[in-house]
Parts: sequence; C-alpha cells; structure tokens
Amino acid sequence: MAITDLVAIPSNINPGVSPARQQTMLALLGNPRGSYSQECQPITHPNLSALCVTKSVGSFRVTGLKPAVESLKAVVGEIAQKEAEVHGGLGTAGMLCVRLVRGSQSSISNHAWGTAVDLTLNGRLDRRGDNLVMTGLVQIAPIFNRHGWFWGAGFRTEDAMHFEVCDEKIREWHAAGRFGAGVRPAPPSMLSLGDRGPEVRRLQERLNQQGAGLVADGDYGRMTQAAVMSFQAQKGLTPDGVCGPATWAALGS
Repeated sequence: MAITDLVAIPSNINPGVSPARQQTMLALLGNPRGSYSQECQPITHPNLSALCVTKSVGSFRVTGLKPAVESLKAVVGEIAQKEAEVHGGLGTAGMLCVRLVRGSQSSISNHAWGTAVDLTLNGRLDRRGDNLVMTGLVQIAPIFNRHGWFWGAGFRTEDAMHFEVCDEKIREWHAAGRFGAGVRPAPPSMLSLGDRGPEVRRLQERLNQQGAGLVADGDYGRMTQAAVMSFQAQKGLTPDGVCGPATWAALGS
C-alpha cells in the first residue's frame, strides 16, 4: 500500500494527548495579534515573535515557536529511523500562520502561535473533512503522539494533515520556563470560546441533558457560550460563559 493511499480513521487515536485549548495558549503565550481573518497575517505580539525561529527539521524548513520546532525535529528524526518510506515523501504546507481556524469566526488556529504544522506526503495534502486519511499519516501519528502532538484526524472536521502540540505539552513547557515569564494557566478542566475537541463535545452533551438543544460538534462557539451562560445563571453561578470546575460540578461531571 502506498503512503498516499486513503484509509478510514483508525480507532483510539491520540492516546494521552488533547488539543491545546485557546485559554491555555492565550494565557501562557499571549495573543499573537489584535485582529484575525482566514488569511495568514504577521505576529504583532513582540514577546511571542521573539520566541519564533526558522530552522530545518531534517526533511524541510519551518518557522514556528522554538520549543515546537525543536520537538518537530525530534519527531522527524524518529520518523526517519522507523518509517523511512514516509520520511522520504515528507514535506510541509506550513507551520506559523496567524489566522482563524478554517470556517470559524472565533477559534484562533494554533498555527497562530507556531505550534502546529500541516504535512504533505509526496507533495500531496490529505483532503480535509472527508474522514479518510493517508496511510503514511496513520503510520507516523503514534510517533507524533509520543512526542506530545495531537493529530488533527481527531477533530470534528477531520484534518489529518494537521499536527499540533498538545495542551499537556504546552503546560509542561510553560512550567519548565521555556516561554519566559508567563501567566498562571487555567485549570485543565476549563473550557471557553474558541476551544474544540472531545471535551467540548462532552460539555455540549451535558448541556443538552439540561435542554440546551446544541449540536454536539465539539466546537465551543457562540451558541455553546450562550448555553453555558444560561445554565450558569440558572444555577446561581457567575454567567461568564467559561466552563470551569464550578460549572462542571453543577453539570454533575
């Protein structure tokens, strides 16, 4: 089977890693710029810009957050040792790109912090959203996971060409002082506008048990924020639209 042949998304992907939450990224690394669109724009945050580097990671050159670039180099090195055929066809469609998530009006892409990379195999991109993934990406996803990267095949809208540094690894790097002086991170259980992933879907399902009527799509958009605020007000909590420990507790989670 060729590395670009398409197969179904495997089960049990991304063990032990979560997509990096927007609250985590904003708190620990700052806001890359003051306004966003669907197009790539430059970083305007001076401290974040100073943390970005352009380097070869073996198969290709990238611009991204220094710890992420160093980690990606280690990943590519392991791919070279264990998946030589995939390594031979490995390329990139970019790393640092300050923009919103495709199709979103509120979620900042983790490309904006230079902690995500889009990969090509033999010069081809995996088509986003068809729930089919290239065989070569399936082969290297466990290597990325072991190094603390989340595979985008696990998003509601499948994005198998996309790998991003997981929330757990971002917090680990912050605790080790790799971002310089930073803000204390929000609790891992906290979710807010712009987040996406399985935990957001679980929140939406809990809210629907309370009659919210949301589409449980794993995207923390304006409708989910409004449903959280409504639930918080009903329970006598501060209606800030952020699902933290008190809100989770009120939901019975």
